[in-house]
Amino acid sequence: MNIVILDGYTSNPGDLSWEGFNKFGQVTVYDRTSDSLVIERIKNAEIIFINKISITKEIMSNSPKLKYIGVLATGYNMVDIEGANQYGITVTNVPSYSTSSVAQYVFALLLDICHKVELHSESVHKGEWSKSLDFCYWKTPQIELSGKTIGIIGYGKIGKKTTEIALAFGMKVLIYNRSKVNEVETNFKKFVSLESLYKMSDIISLHVPLFDSTKNIINNDSIKLMKKGVILINTSRGGLIDDKAIVENLENGKIKAAAIDVVKEEPISKDSILLRAPNLIITPHIAWAPLEARERLMKIAVKNLETFINGNAINVVNN
Repeated sequence: MNIVILDGYTSNPGDLSWEGFNKFGQVTVYDRTSDSLVIERIKNAEIIFINKISITKEIMSNSPKLKYIGVLATGYNMVDIEGANQYGITVTNVPSYSTSSVAQYVFALLLDICHKVELHSESVHKGEWSKSLDFCYWKTPQIELSGKTIGIIGYGKIGKKTTEIALAFGMKVLIYNRSKVNEVETNFKKFVSLESLYKMSDIISLHVPLFDSTKNIINNDSIKLMKKGVILINTSRGGLIDDKAIVENLENGKIKAAAIDVVKEEPISKDSILLRAPNLIITPHIAWAPLEARERLMKIAVKNLETFINGNAINVVNN
């Protein structure tokens, strides 16, 4: 069986092994593949794995042997699912491998906003503490999370894990989920409407997939409902946020600060308006990337392929 991995570097830059796939056939790994090379590289492949490579209906029509597309990620919007159904190609994803990593990263971003640890460490190394007339100083306002209200938009596994961490910090949690959740509410955890969440939250964290219904869910209209000085965190999908609205409201102070690990087009354009926004942390989509998470990703991807070959495929995302 001919197996081709088209953009392996992102998932495995060299600190993991592809050996788990070798038992299923001949494996060819490319670190990166441009759009113009995809058809040529998979023309004889029965199995392909991708992370962010776009697999269109046209590519499928030019890949007569292709039976299986394994997405090395949870999101699979880069695959034309209608085309896969038409050509009888099974598509799988890797769910839940990075739940703890992403939830942890939400608080890495939030705590950086609260304390600016690196800024203060650099200040000390530059000699500012040695010259200080006082025993301590701070260059930015310090923020305590206990007692603050965080709004969680989307209550899947990452939203739930983020809620657990928030509660451990002594925060109050407001949750909006599109479908009803059968969980007991407490004084510290309540399920509310999206409008109520916007109005009552000190901090808002996004945990929904990108659909037509969630595109630009954070926009000028929703920001108008929010408290002055709200903090926004996005580790989900860049398309959930209206970039222009975020920049405008960071500039006018309605949004105190924001931190995003995702943008609409990745990598970010050097001309992106986000790069000129004040009080905006931008990181290069790394919330999912700890070694432990990628080890889980690899194990699940191997299991996905094994079950497909054995006729009982798991984590299938199409018909």
